[in-house]
Amino acid sequence: MNSSKSWIKAYVPDLNCTDQEFFDAMTLSGTKTETYEPLDKNLDKIVVGQIDKIEPHPDADKLVICQVNIGTETIQIVTGANNMKEGDKVPVVLDGGRVAGGHDGGPLPEGGIKIKAGKLRGVPSAGMMCSIEELGSTRDFYPEAPEEGLYIFPQDTEVGADAVEVLGLHDTVFEFEVTSNRVDCYSILGIARETAATYKLPFKAPVVEVKEEADGNAKDMISVEIKDTDLCTNYCARVVKDIKIAPSPKWMQRRLASVGIRPINNLVDITNYVMMEYGQPMHAYDMSTIAGNKIVVKRANDGDTFVTLDGQERKLDKDVLMICDGEKEVGIAGIMGGENSMITDNVDTVLFEAATFNGPNIRKSAKRVGLRTDASGLFEKGLDPANALDAINRACQLVVELGCGKVVPGVVQVGLPIAPLKRFALEADKINKLLGTDISKDEMIEILGREEVGYDAATDEVIIPSFRQDLNQMCDIAEEVARFFGYDKIPTTLPKNSATTGGISFKMRVEKKAREVAQFCGFSQGYTYSFESPKVFDKLLLPEDAKERQAIKISNPLGEDFSIMRTIPLNGILTSLATNYNRRNKDVRLYEMGNIYVPKSLPLTELPDERMQLTLGFYGEGDFYSMKGAVEEFLDSVHMLDKLTYDPNAGKPFLHPGRQANIVYDGEVIGYLGEVHPAVCDNYDIDTRVYVAVIDMPHVVSHAAFDTIYTGIAKFPAVTRDLSMVVPKNVLAGDIEKMIRQRGGKKLESLELFDIYEGAQIKEGFKSMAYSLSFRDKEKTLEDEEVAAAMKKILNGLESLNIELRS
Repeated sequence: MNSSKSWIKAYVPDLNCTDQEFFDAMTLSGTKTETYEPLDKNLDKIVVGQIDKIEPHPDADKLVICQVNIGTETIQIVTGANNMKEGDKVPVVLDGGRVAGGHDGGPLPEGGIKIKAGKLRGVPSAGMMCSIEELGSTRDFYPEAPEEGLYIFPQDTEVGADAVEVLGLHDTVFEFEVTSNRVDCYSILGIARETAATYKLPFKAPVVEVKEEADGNAKDMISVEIKDTDLCTNYCARVVKDIKIAPSPKWMQRRLASVGIRPINNLVDITNYVMMEYGQPMHAYDMSTIAGNKIVVKRANDGDTFVTLDGQERKLDKDVLMICDGEKEVGIAGIMGGENSMITDNVDTVLFEAATFNGPNIRKSAKRVGLRTDASGLFEKGLDPANALDAINRACQLVVELGCGKVVPGVVQVGLPIAPLKRFALEADKINKLLGTDISKDEMIEILGREEVGYDAATDEVIIPSFRQDLNQMCDIAEEVARFFGYDKIPTTLPKNSATTGGISFKMRVEKKAREVAQFCGFSQGYTYSFESPKVFDKLLLPEDAKERQAIKISNPLGEDFSIMRTIPLNGILTSLATNYNRRNKDVRLYEMGNIYVPKSLPLTELPDERMQLTLGFYGEGDFYSMKGAVEEFLDSVHMLDKLTYDPNAGKPFLHPGRQANIVYDGEVIGYLGEVHPAVCDNYDIDTRVYVAVIDMPHVVSHAAFDTIYTGIAKFPAVTRDLSMVVPKNVLAGDIEKMIRQRGGKKLESLELFDIYEGAQIKEGFKSMAYSLSFRDKEKTLEDEEVAAAMKKILNGLESLNIELRS
């Protein structure tokens, strides 16, 4: 939202501060000011001069010599302009002065251009006469300026006067960052109201009194019907006769130009002016084009088309609200009028419209028809219904003041009843407690009064004006008190309530531990897309009936490669490893903590099962047992090693058939690990061995624990025994260890595999394995007989696995 300082001062006349002071004060009071730009930047020593005499240059056909009266003296200026004549009054830059830019209208240099007296083709020149472009503006904002040449002032302009002042350029434009809930501040009046409250100055809104000089009554000339009150809650119409199209006065042109709106003519400028002043868009229709003298507000039909004022045909549907007359559409509500009802220079009677439309509908309609305008940008934020009547009356007042026409008595206003003003209790104690302040109730009432928030002493309630749609509860009032009391005046206080200890959930603790262990083991975290291609299943060698192929299809995919939600996490890690491998990065270890999306049924009837999976992957230094060690490091950190086993019959087609295993905890599969199948590596262009592991985190969370149990230092010595065995090759070390623990009893403290041997000294089909077993009794020193008894039980159990002691 842009506003010139002079326009704000029209409603806060006592405002007296520098631009920087205004910038700082408004930002501190909550109306954030992004930047400001003085319109007179780099304009210095520029006065109104009158050309008394024009003579040809003796040595240049395209130059002339002018004698220019600047009020205090007459100076000589040589110029190449040719649009002036003797007696014209023009802006003159004196020796040592400065202009904003060149006459070509190009980008303005940062420091402007300094003008010095000198000679042109041997003839002295004491300054320069200016075009509007050299003053930093354009014909868009000064339409009376010529396309080329000097700017010519009206004949009644005082010679010697400050030309910058005459042009209205001693002003500053401020850019405000207005939040979407402060619809009232998308208007000059709203910004002025904030200014008055910030500086504790009187706010003087325009006094609106409409002189109704035309014959008849508006209610006899136009009727209005709203068929869709859910999309239009309020519609006001007024009629103006005897329209005289002409340029708007300079003060209005200058104000519109200061906020970036190009002046066009008095009628258009009035509607734009009121839109900026009140924040209420308006539209004007040629009454002669309104069939049946009737306005109907209703939805369009699917497939309808409509030509807007810009000459473009727009496609409509049943959710686009239209303004219609008795026979046809004449405008898209809240967006743009139609070419069939546009104002021409021959217009005689005009119908003014000011309405309140449904904000979300206008936003969606603007997108559907492909047309977003200043008006739709305001309507989509949700306007104050009470503002429409004030705005249309203000427009009619300006019509009379500018001699643009005669207003017909009466207003046609239809729609839903305007809601009563909101009221709620002023809870001063709660506000002070929330802010950490000690502001008296009377001071709060005074602060709120500056914003036109009323107070009912009888009920101890605040009364919210209709334009403050953002004030809905006590905390909103507290914010208003804080803003204008001064954030810088609020003291630093400690919280009065007892402090609470923050923390994270148990699930998040387990996931955090997984990340910490992965990074400890040398893995770097990666993030990959949850969107994947159906081709992933073929790359992973999954059979056609694999359950992983039952994936959720995305209704609006970015493309074929991102058309399904992943049901297996390996593709992302393998793709990342392939990228690193093909960039010749050695020994890469990556991990990802990400969801897979398993549908409960297809097509979807309920939300899928989103399961967090820890995926580890590496190539380079390490082997299967390195990955197994990383998995066990994590499970040990959450106390899940005691019941951990592995099942080599995992049956994963994407893993090497002899180097894979399911990770099993307490009989439940919680993941898998192994070497990636060579064919899969080829599919990902990885020419080396790759190892992966996937752990299902919900399963881990259900079994994990962080309780640490401490035991005292052993008082009695341990007894160790070595066990060397000849073991069939198909017997797993895990099965052996399980048997030893079952048979060893409570006194078996630990066991460790310290040797594996296969060779000529061992019979075919067997291998040699050696364990060191440690026994200890916490209450006494163990006797040899007790250890022997335990060893006998262990050996008996091992015999059932076809294991023999090695001689």
